[in-house]
Amino acid sequence: MRIAALLVALSVALIGLSARADDVATAQGVIRAQEQAFVRDDASAAYSYAAPAIKEIFPAPEIFMSMVQNGYAPVYRHKSFEFGESKVEGSRIAQRVHIVDANGEAWEALYTLEQQADGSYKITGCTLLKAGQAV
Repeated sequence: MRIAALLVALSVALIGLSARADDVATAQGVIRAQEQAFVRDDASAAYSYAAPAIKEIFPAPEIFMSMVQNGYAPVYRHKSFEFGESKVEGSRIAQRVHIVDANGEAWEALYTLEQQADGSYKITGCTLLKAGQAV
């Protein structure tokens, strides 16, 4: 009886880990899709991955794109963009991204995403720090 209960508990835990891995992969896909939209200078596509709260602050794709170009240059234009560790807490995901900008400088970006009512993930924020800079 104890073995059966242990197997059930282990199965539930593994299903939970699998679901979390799927959520992280989905979130990374959202981040990558927005990054590719920046590469193409496709403001509408990039804006589509922003959460409603971000869209309230930046009410049009062109305004959003201008903010990214001016405040997040390493995200907008870079030599490399690689995913690091991620953390899942309920319907929220935090995803680290290692970036080397167009000038060869290293940066750390921390993206936050939240699952929406329709099940999709949208980007709720991005914090950018030069690699090695204190938080």
